[in-house]
Amino acid sequence: MKQILINSEDLQVSVAVVENGELEDFQIERTDRSRLSGSIFKGRIRNLEPSLQAAFVDIGTEKNAFLHYWDMLPATQDMLEGGGDESSGRPPRQAEEDVPEEEAEEVPETSADATPAAPGLLGRLKRLLRLQGAADDGTAAAPAAPAATDDRPAGGRRPRRRPRRPRRPTFTVDDIPELFKVGQDVPVQVSKGPIGNKGARVTTNLSIPGRYLVLLPNSTHVGVSKKVESREERDRLRQILERLDIPEGMGLICRTVGAGRNEEQFRDDLSLLLDLWRKLEETNRTTPAPCCIYQEPSLPERSLRDLLTEDVDEVVTDSKEVFDLANSLVSRLSRAERVKVRLYRNPKPLLERYNLSEQIERIFRRQAPLPGGGHIVVDETEALVAIDVNSGKNRSGKDHPETILTANLEAVREVTRQLRLRNVGGLIVIDFIDMRSKKDQMTVFHALKEALAKDRARTKVYPISQLGLVEMTRQRETESVRSTVYCPCPYCKGRGLVKTATTMSVEIQRRLQEILQRNRRTAQLRVMVHPSILERLKNEDAALLAGLEAQFGGELTFRGDPALHMEEFRIINDDTGAEL
Repeated sequence: MKQILINSEDLQVSVAVVENGELEDFQIERTDRSRLSGSIFKGRIRNLEPSLQAAFVDIGTEKNAFLHYWDMLPATQDMLEGGGDESSGRPPRQAEEDVPEEEAEEVPETSADATPAAPGLLGRLKRLLRLQGAADDGTAAAPAAPAATDDRPAGGRRPRRRPRRPRRPTFTVDDIPELFKVGQDVPVQVSKGPIGNKGARVTTNLSIPGRYLVLLPNSTHVGVSKKVESREERDRLRQILERLDIPEGMGLICRTVGAGRNEEQFRDDLSLLLDLWRKLEETNRTTPAPCCIYQEPSLPERSLRDLLTEDVDEVVTDSKEVFDLANSLVSRLSRAERVKVRLYRNPKPLLERYNLSEQIERIFRRQAPLPGGGHIVVDETEALVAIDVNSGKNRSGKDHPETILTANLEAVREVTRQLRLRNVGGLIVIDFIDMRSKKDQMTVFHALKEALAKDRARTKVYPISQLGLVEMTRQRETESVRSTVYCPCPYCKGRGLVKTATTMSVEIQRRLQEILQRNRRTAQLRVMVHPSILERLKNEDAALLAGLEAQFGGELTFRGDPALHMEEFRIINDDTGAEL
């Protein structure tokens, strides 16, 4: 049984996806924070940095947004598919992290010389591409190639064709400073929200997701999600998209949840998206920069839009507003009568009622247990996420290699689950238990790829290296769940460590020796320390401190002060009361 649980509180909204009692997905959002990722802003360019190949755009937030030069060019098919073609100069890692999943679609071939979607800066860029392409070919710009044809061989099966890539534009990022100027207004969309001390990342290639479709206002690409695997269904969806009345210069992508839908549902969804786009354009024309011209919906609405699929059996919420929204969305499903929507009224908190509190608490622990007795250790760092697999007491196999393979396969499922639950992204390194057999290594690698297919975030994984490590990337749009719930410890400053009592004793003795050597007439010194450090000074190090008194002729007294930090101490001259 698959359930979506939505818990709404004054300061926080939580969404949990539960499958047969096990937590499979978890998201939280603070109600006092505005949703940046996915929102569209009318920004103003504040600075162009050729050395970084980037612009900094004022979108009204505390820090200016980062806009890479590649994200200032009209989107090509490579960009929409998230390909990291090294010859293009676009960093592969950037593409993996920043391209939204539903934009990473299989797109039919279209002309690179697309007609501009709208006047303004993006229109000038597209016109420039079209005119230069025509000049290079000696012909006028060609219309977009059809997305699919009905010519099939005698067997009835469509032959596989390698799509011909659009021609590379003749102008590059070197021309960006001539096209964009400081102080110029530009519409941008946040592809990655602020994380840590970094500002938001934005792009000029806009996309607006609906229930079944994603509208691409500045691209003519039309395609179907790669996660729709049935060839017949892909052909059917593509034919429906061809019949839709798409405005000139715009494109569409059919989302995964669009599989099985009829043409009328697509038309209704497209109509809503176009109405939204017209309102967005009107706001853009009438409101000065910087301003938000499109706000991503709240977490409950986004979750129901993206997670409410045919395999969901029940939606439970403690909010009347979300209950009404869920009912309206469920009515569009082909099996709506099988999906129950319940309004939770029990005084016991919703997530506790479904025994999820302990599972949610485990998200924030370093260790996650495995069924066979092993465990994985997850460490989030500034540069990457490191995951270590330990066999522990796992003895489930017939021999040592089989035991290792079993533990690694258990770890694969838990690793992919923890990535979703913790919402971690960027570069991820997994250290599986060493396997000598190449066959076992490939078994674990293919199991990992299959498990990652359930992840809504875009991922890319590489085979096990000679060092026994798996390197992968996972799309990161927002901060992790841990970063949302926790802040750095004010005591240890986020290190998770404090100096030992021995280390503090060394520092205190060094400071006392410096003071006593500089002023031998100082008769009495009072040393204030944390009580845990005082224990060390009065016992293990008492003889050393007595030696200092005898050597320099001073008198030392030590006092404990619980208000002091464990790494803090104060030395006071008892005669004058001055702190030294």
